[in-house]
Amino acid sequence: MVGRIVEIADDRRHLFVHRGFMVVKDTEGERKELGQVPLDDIAAVIANAHGLTYTNNLLVALAERGAPFVLCGANHNAIGMLLTLDGHHVQAKRIEAQWAAALPLHKRLWASVVKCKLEQQAAALEAAGAPTAPLQALVGKVKSGDPENIEGQGARRYWGLLFGAEFRRDQGGDGINGLLNYGYTILRSATARSVVAAGLHPSIGLHHSNDANAMRLVDDLMEPFRPMVDLKVWQLHQATESHVTPDTKRALVRVLYDDMPTAVGVTPVMVCMQRLATSLAHVYLGERTKLDLPLPALPLSLAGSLEAD
Repeated sequence: MVGRIVEIADDRRHLFVHRGFMVVKDTEGERKELGQVPLDDIAAVIANAHGLTYTNNLLVALAERGAPFVLCGANHNAIGMLLTLDGHHVQAKRIEAQWAAALPLHKRLWASVVKCKLEQQAAALEAAGAPTAPLQALVGKVKSGDPENIEGQGARRYWGLLFGAEFRRDQGGDGINGLLNYGYTILRSATARSVVAAGLHPSIGLHHSNDANAMRLVDDLMEPFRPMVDLKVWQLHQATESHVTPDTKRALVRVLYDDMPTAVGVTPVMVCMQRLATSLAHVYLGERTKLDLPLPALPLSLAGSLEAD
């Protein structure tokens, strides 16, 4: 399902449920109703303001529908997320299989994710008119578990090729970094929803192992989709849009709805995420051997917009 990402970015807002809708009201002046969104249409709610209020009934209604409620901190980073505990009718069986998976399987799966990410990064560089050989040369070097951290080596080359030698990825930074943070927050919420909907536990990762990270699997599975955000941020930067604004937020959210090439035809990025998470569940259950990863090409609608420029 491709739902709507709803961001609340103004402090003067109150959210509540009424007759199957999430209602947004102003909390000052005449306290007018500002809008309604059908609950069944919501893929995630991004709470990107510190003074907003919301009812418990709303949180319950979103959780019942598997729609994450995402809390944002400074620089648009996601610092918390409310997810449903019951995302799939055979969730317990899938989590048991996930927990019992052997380390060699996790290492093999992680290697396939890293290769896909490198290929997607190369596709992003190609679309931006930058050299792709430095990333493509690394794909064949990825071994099971990526013990040589080829992913990290790729990142060091990739950022300089995409944004220039002076650019440094900084999660606390603004400008381009702020745009990347916001785009990744959108990706993370959509991936989290896909993981839970597939009946998997977000804390049991393939590679990420930080004990303080409750979203390790989410951070693993979103890796191949990060270049989609990177390329959109590059495009915005080329158009002299280098700060988080309502317009750039909308542009970044639309990445989830771009059509992306897959082995079975084009499909929205958000659906690719759902297929990837579901395929992982099937691997754990022994029903398939490979992940359903996207093809190494950028979303078609994004490619078209770049050509138009």
